[in-house]
Amino acid sequence: MSSTQKDQHGARSQRSQEADKPHRRKGEKKHTCDECGKGFTVRAKLKQHQVIHTGERQFSCDLCGKSFSFKGSLKTHQLIHSGVKAYSCGQCGRAFTHSSHLQSHLVTHSGIKPYSCDQCGRAFTRSSSLQKHLVTHSGIKAYSCDECGKGFTEKASLKQHQVIHTGERPFSCDLCGKSFSFKRSLKQHQLIHSGVKAYSCDQCGRAFTHSSHLQRHLVTHSGIKAYSCDQCGRAFTQSSHLQSHLVTHSGIKAYSCDICGKTFSQRGYRNTHLRIHTRHDVYCCEQCGKEFTTDAQLQRHMFTHTEERPYQCDLCEKTFKSPHDLRQHQQIHTRKRLYKCRHCERSFSHSRSRNIHERTHMEGNYSCDQCDKSFRNLSSYSAHKRSHVTNKLFHCYQCAQTFTSLSALCKHQRDHSGLKSLPSLDHSESEDTERSSGFCVRLKKLEIRLHRVQIESPVKI
Repeated sequence: MSSTQKDQHGARSQRSQEADKPHRRKGEKKHTCDECGKGFTVRAKLKQHQVIHTGERQFSCDLCGKSFSFKGSLKTHQLIHSGVKAYSCGQCGRAFTHSSHLQSHLVTHSGIKPYSCDQCGRAFTRSSSLQKHLVTHSGIKAYSCDECGKGFTEKASLKQHQVIHTGERPFSCDLCGKSFSFKRSLKQHQLIHSGVKAYSCDQCGRAFTHSSHLQRHLVTHSGIKAYSCDQCGRAFTQSSHLQSHLVTHSGIKAYSCDICGKTFSQRGYRNTHLRIHTRHDVYCCEQCGKEFTTDAQLQRHMFTHTEERPYQCDLCEKTFKSPHDLRQHQQIHTRKRLYKCRHCERSFSHSRSRNIHERTHMEGNYSCDQCDKSFRNLSSYSAHKRSHVTNKLFHCYQCAQTFTSLSALCKHQRDHSGLKSLPSLDHSESEDTERSSGFCVRLKKLEIRLHRVQIESPVKI
């Protein structure tokens, strides 16, 4: 037998022996974990998995001390300290340290929300977000604060709350100096300065800087109000709105203004009010020149300049310029008078109407100790008291006359221009009226400046 024939025969014998061996399919998981029975195709993968059961974390970060089970996890973590964010979103510009984080973020722009809540209908882009949301319906608060005993549904919420007791705010904004307890809060805040609003509502076009703000807004379009008040039956789209509403029933006004003493039931209302005293920037309407202390007030005002009425009542088909006007109108159909007078049997649809009515029960309660004149409410009484003050803070810039109140000065300023009443802003009127309108705008700015003077040098009554 030649050498070539021997080689061919040997090759056939080897193939025959391999054929006799048990055949293993590609991808077969022949390495099994003794603890949980999970299978792996490669022994190295099994060893990586077994660390889960042992809890061993032999790789630690030199900068923060955090430890990891795998070297790859440590390297991924160290990118946080380096500050390198190589993966950026093409739609909003937000950058990430890991590609997986970018992929998770991109889902928020797609608008696809395959995970929905069976109880309230709210939809989410991720399964984990849905699971966190479901806890809010269960009412179970497994995490409690050691300082005050307050309970929370999530551990992260407890950690956020505990900062209230420490007061620590290590993260500050380079642009405005505002400080925050968490780095993510600072990042969210910085989007305000960038002006980028990458998340827009498909139904009304309103844009937001954060996807979470858009999610909360979308609930208002769904019409689903899963959170209702046990005392009056009023329903809300969000749990936080219900909590804010419940304070109105308690009558407690725990937040007060340090400058003027006015009290509020909610911290947000107090903070909005403080801008009147502290802020020097105003939001001005480009069409009429009217100025506001908050952007929200300006946005509500802008509805007055449009003739469009896109919000329609389902019951009578009457249309309105703003959703706020529509909601107020719809209470006519429900006829629910939830706010009762605390002095008589009358009830009202709005707390504002109830408060105005209650002043009628207080007639004569405010009496001036210098002239015995009585007043129905505190504001009228305070205005009258200033008439007895010899120190007049409000000066006319056209003459030397001084006044004790801002309203008296404004009335005097109109006399200088020959105006006995506020001029109309109708653009179809004559050129003289247009000049009067311009004076009205200047007068409004004067009122704001004089108001600040009064704050800086308050009159002691």
